[in-house]
Amino acid sequence: MEWVVHSEGTVYENPWLTVNLADVELPDGRHLDHYVLRLRPIGATAIVDDRDRVLMIYRHRFITGHWGWELPAGVAEPGEEPVAAAAREAEEETGWRPVDLRPLLTVSIGSGLTDCAHHLFWTDRATLVGEPVDPHEASKIEWVPLADVAALLAAGELHEASTVAGLLRLAALRAGS
Repeated sequence: MEWVVHSEGTVYENPWLTVNLADVELPDGRHLDHYVLRLRPIGATAIVDDRDRVLMIYRHRFITGHWGWELPAGVAEPGEEPVAAAAREAEEETGWRPVDLRPLLTVSIGSGLTDCAHHLFWTDRATLVGEPVDPHEASKIEWVPLADVAALLAAGELHEASTVAGLLRLAALRAGS
């Protein structure tokens, strides 16, 4: 049932993304043209305090038109490891510098169209170093109780898939599962 890629070429490219067109052979022998969106990896950070609250940003996403809570995250710069991107983005977006980031999980978002991997890390140690460098990233920055994750999800306050996966995994870890 594996699809075979016979060729893949770039249709469009900019510093943020590459759109490729692949000649793919299906298991029954048919060929089809399939667009592939190639993106740099994303690093995200969950900072948890001693009251089991996670530092989150509340923001608007113009593409989907949604407002919602997200973990601070961003694209890894060329040559930057996802853990470094996660730490940098957390500090830029929240003003908190995470210490001793540990892997939480890695997820693929839309793997039928893109190769983008979201690498999530977590820590229970961070230092407030100042105001966010990127104040346009968030309308609010708050410590949100992990116990509220299910209610936020049910209320439509969590839209970003890697944030949802990361929070559910973190809640399970903190509960000892």
